[in-house]
Amino acid sequence: MTEHIEVGFMAFLVDGKDGIGAVREVTPTSLVIYVENAGEFVIPRSAVKDVHSEKVLLRPSLLDKRFLKAIGHVHDSEDPKLVG
Repeated sequence: MTEHIEVGFMAFLVDGKDGIGAVREVTPTSLVIYVENAGEFVIPRSAVKDVHSEKVLLRPSLLDKRFLKAIGHVHDSEDPKLVG
């Protein structure tokens, strides 16, 4: 990892795609990531693949199924007429 993780960084599964949440808390062993429409999730540090440009890239294979399901609905409340 090239950068220290800080509160406010955005979380991603793939660099260059839409963010899936925001870092709300950082501990030595985990991160708390807020996912819109789903709440906060504790993510182990082992699930962090890389950190750069205030982005936290996560390893999907190490994420909880509940978290993966939640991020599948992160943009559900957006008005499609305003997105673009």
